[in-house]
Amino acid sequence: MMPAFYIIDGIRTPFCKVGTDLARESAVDLGAGAFRQVLARTGIDPALIDAVIVGCVGQPADAANLARVMALRSGVPEKVPAFTVHRNCASGVEAFTQAYQAAAANRGKIFLIGATESMSNYPLLFPGRATKKFSALSRARSLWRKCGGLSKFRPSDFRPRITLKLGLTDPTCNLNMGQTAENLAREFKISRGQQDAFALRSHRRAIAARGCLREETFALYPGSSGRRPHLVENDNGPRPQQSEEALGNLRPVFERPYGTVTAGNASQITDGAVAMLAMTGPACRQLGVAPMGRIIDYAYAGCDPRRMGLGPAYAINEVERRTGLGIRDADLIEINEAFAAQVLAVKRACQSTRFCQNELHRPSPLGRIPREKLNVNGGAIALGHPVGATGGRLILSSLRELKRRNAQRALVTLCVGGGQGAALWLEAA
Repeated sequence: MMPAFYIIDGIRTPFCKVGTDLARESAVDLGAGAFRQVLARTGIDPALIDAVIVGCVGQPADAANLARVMALRSGVPEKVPAFTVHRNCASGVEAFTQAYQAAAANRGKIFLIGATESMSNYPLLFPGRATKKFSALSRARSLWRKCGGLSKFRPSDFRPRITLKLGLTDPTCNLNMGQTAENLAREFKISRGQQDAFALRSHRRAIAARGCLREETFALYPGSSGRRPHLVENDNGPRPQQSEEALGNLRPVFERPYGTVTAGNASQITDGAVAMLAMTGPACRQLGVAPMGRIIDYAYAGCDPRRMGLGPAYAINEVERRTGLGIRDADLIEINEAFAAQVLAVKRACQSTRFCQNELHRPSPLGRIPREKLNVNGGAIALGHPVGATGGRLILSSLRELKRRNAQRALVTLCVGGGQGAALWLEAA
């Protein structure tokens, strides 16, 4: 048995669509702001922290090991080490489970955990041939040589590659994430109408839960760059006026004209950050702090990259093998809404005897995932999916919702680009 590891408190920025309210904030700015908030809320002496661990996917080139930069900018002493982890969409969960592993190995008692992403600031890449020409131009000393270097450029040299698009394409199967969702829609016979209905429910639940969601966020004034500063208080993805008709009018994005995945039934590209303070049981008692909850156990699992959205089913099976806890034992269940098709496919896979026997090598299905327990405050289709930060949000939101409902356990799971799944069980304190 692993030792008890508790989440004391957590906070997050509002999640905002790419290019909007938080676009001028870097991943470091967003994460450091969240760190300062959680340190102020808990009142802990930062010198007591044993390590800082941060999950991020699009790590900025000008802040190598952004965890260290975030820690120092938020007032954590220089003596406290920090490192950054990357497991695609589960990077926020990875940061948390790395801290859990370190605590279990007696490598620390108190951890500051972060998850951050600024998808607005993903860079553009020049082609390699253009890079060589720029390099040669920088070495030219005379005006004549500079002119000669400039003359070698062609219009195609200034056609950049979009790193966001590259990052959402799997290099092993040459499919982007939307195409993998289309694969699942066909395999599990999930219609466009079913996907749109799920998306509409995500928006409606997020709007209905706006007060609850506001409790887990802090307001901030993002960098204005000469514009009038404006206060950002709420997630700006949920649409109060979203309708089934409006969703039905959207064109397929990834497979035209007969695809089913649209911008409306897929997660939104988003900026945001999460911060949590976690510690061992002895540290809680020593400091006299009351925790929000604890982790029971976790698991990661791999699957076919072409069906990466099924990762949660594999991970749920693995964590059940470790803990004996199954879907039936969850009071709340979170499956990150990368795509409506993906979540619906996971639901069907978990309930399918054939899938569970052939793929998971178990005699019986994992079980039915009740609608009333699943993503009760909406998910990434409405709230957005800042890839490195989402796992942190799911942990934080689940613990707060358990407390509101006076419930006991939550199952948190995500699919992971590249063909993986993550799942962890949380228990209210």
